[in-house]
Parts: sequence; structure tokens; C-alpha cells
Amino acid sequence: MMKIFIIKDDFVDTRLDRWFRKNVSELPQSLIEKNLRKKNIKINNKKEKSSYKLQKNDQISVNLYNVVPNKHKKNINTYKASKKDISSTSSIFIEDNENFVVINKPAGIAVQSGTKSRKNIMDILRSTKEFEGVSPYTVHRIDKETTGVLIVAKNRKYAQLFTSLFRIRKIHKTYLGIVLGEMQKKKGTFNDELFYYEGDKQVKAKAITHFTVIDSNNNYSLLKLNPVTGKKHQLRKQLLIHGYPILGDTKYRISDNYKSKKSSLMLHAYKINFSIDGNKYNYCADLPFTFKNLLKEKYLRIF
Repeated sequence: MMKIFIIKDDFVDTRLDRWFRKNVSELPQSLIEKNLRKKNIKINNKKEKSSYKLQKNDQISVNLYNVVPNKHKKNINTYKASKKDISSTSSIFIEDNENFVVINKPAGIAVQSGTKSRKNIMDILRSTKEFEGVSPYTVHRIDKETTGVLIVAKNRKYAQLFTSLFRIRKIHKTYLGIVLGEMQKKKGTFNDELFYYEGDKQVKAKAITHFTVIDSNNNYSLLKLNPVTGKKHQLRKQLLIHGYPILGDTKYRISDNYKSKKSSLMLHAYKINFSIDGNKYNYCADLPFTFKNLLKEKYLRIF
């Protein structure tokens, strides 16, 4: 049996072998090459190399008698969203259009599946009506315990566009954080070198964050944070380095005395803004109840 696939915008300029592994079967490269030679896989009814770059409306014919779809597909341990997971997403969408969504991510859920957390936003979104017929693409991440604005693309074109905009720092994010201690400077910039490990090798990374004190008292401060760079755990690490750990942070804190068993991580991705083709986009995510409640408890005002 022969099956025909039509290439859409999502896979334009993608190598044929990469497209094949993602959409038909995760065959070893040698078997893909063999099937191309034997014309079990043809492009526009012609023989092509595995490096062929796909074009819009290309017709890929695959002889399914010889190439069984997904026979060699790796068993990916995806999270199966429950009805409760799906129903709870109805309130998190800030924007939904044909190219991307913007959501207000809740605390305690990772963006993608990992070794320590199977439940994740991406797998849940796949089961929602907003992603019916399309797949979610990750373009950036926020920590599992951090709440707030998250962009998720609906197609490869916009995933690549957002990735590029983040890389050239054309997407601007504003976070709100409640920290321990009264900051003396009301405005400034943290400019630090953070250390990470790549395997056994320690690497340095420059981290820059602008901050403004919105309100403070003798014990606590509410900060507006604008990261210029986007390093892993950047805000949490920098605030700890400068002596103002974020409340509820169980990983980056000065001592166990500062760990609050009652509160979540008090870090919220509040706003995001960017421009596409001259059109400006601005999105804001409401503060979670736990954040608002702690502001009242610590006698801090927001704006």
C-alpha cells in the first residue's frame, strides 16, 4: 500500500530524513538510505537523497509494505492528561490564535516532561481543543514552581520565529518576586557570572537583570525584575548571590531558616511583549492567589 504525504509550511526546508523520522518511522539512517535507493520513498514521484530539503506542497510517497510506519518508533513516555487536567486549562489561556497561545502557567507543573516530573504543560495542551489538529512547540521555559506568562507555538514556522526573537533578545519579560530583606537601592542592575555544569565540566555564563523595588519594609521587598539574558534559574541564583533569596525557594536560599513550608515560590512571570511584522504584542498574567495572599501577609503593596 502506498501512502501520500503533502508537505505544509511547518516542514519547509527540513531535510527529508529528519521529516521521515518524525512523521513516518524512526528508522536507522542506513534503512532510510536503502529505501530511498529502492524508491520505496519518493518525492514528487522521483528519487531523491536523504539530504533533500522539502518544499511546500511536495508529495512524498511511501510504500508501506516495505516501510511500516512507527514500527521502529521509540517508546516515548508521554503524560496522558486526565479530564481534570484538561478542564483546568480552560482558565489559563490569555491568548489563542492560529499561530500561538499565551498561557498563565500554574505552579508545580513543568513545561516539558523530565526525569523527575512526567506531568507537564506540553502533553496536557496536546489534549485541549485549542490544539486540536496541531502540535504544541516549546519556544521558552519557566521553572516548574514559577507561575505566569508562557508562549507556546502551534506550528514550526512560529516556533522558529519565537526562538529567533528570544535569541536576539527581542522578547522582553517582566517578573515579580517577593524576596527576603529590605533592598537599599530602589533601582539597579545585577551583573553576575553564574556557574553551571555540562557533564563534569564547569562553565561560566554572564547574567544580567534589571530590578526595581516596588515596595519594601524591614523584612521583605517586592521587586520588578527584567532579565536581559536568559540563563537557567537566573533570577533565583542572582537574588541569592546578592543576599535577597526569593520566598518559598527550596533550592536557592541562604539557609533552611528562610524556607517557608506554607508558601510556593514567590516568582511570577508577569508580562511579556514583542513585535512581529511591525505589530506589537503585550500580554499580562494575573497573579496567583498565593502570591496576592503573601503580599497582604507581608504588608506589601503592588503598584
